[in-house]
Amino acid sequence: MMLLEVEPLDLGPDVRAVGLDLTEGADREPVRGENAARVWSLALPSIAGKEPWVLDFFSHLKRVREFCQFHDVEYPEASERCIVIPSIEQNALEELFQRFESETFGMRAGGRLETIDSALENDLASKGVDAYHLAYPAYSFCAVCNFEDGSVVVLSNSLWASEILRRVKPALSAESDVQVRLAT
Repeated sequence: MMLLEVEPLDLGPDVRAVGLDLTEGADREPVRGENAARVWSLALPSIAGKEPWVLDFFSHLKRVREFCQFHDVEYPEASERCIVIPSIEQNALEELFQRFESETFGMRAGGRLETIDSALENDLASKGVDAYHLAYPAYSFCAVCNFEDGSVVVLSNSLWASEILRRVKPALSAESDVQVRLAT
């Protein structure tokens, strides 16, 4: 049985954050591989709801480009050192998450997605996900995806842990091997 726990995080007075941890078993080890990719590919788009979302990759870009080309996933080259992948369908997303589970990458939804956010994309290329610290208020949320550790950290001024839980539970309701709850 997998457990997806959602909890508010205290990252300081200037940051609102919610953590999602996907674990398994009594020792609560992070879930990896195919099962984790399936859960995350259902959960993350559900957090965005009806808002547009993108994935931000800022390392191992050659492998990301090769994956996108092989799977016919279109992506604009945001900058020389950042690839932004717009919303993709669940099967491709699951494959992408499985392929890049050992990489840390980001996700953004809403806000400035109508236009290219060159400043953020350049900051992502140089600072990694630390660039989200100042940028997240301009979006519905920014998320740091670290699937190797079984975690996602959502930075948002509008999404509380209870709202994320409310959005994720229905998306995972058909997954009988996943329990979703607020952390205790």
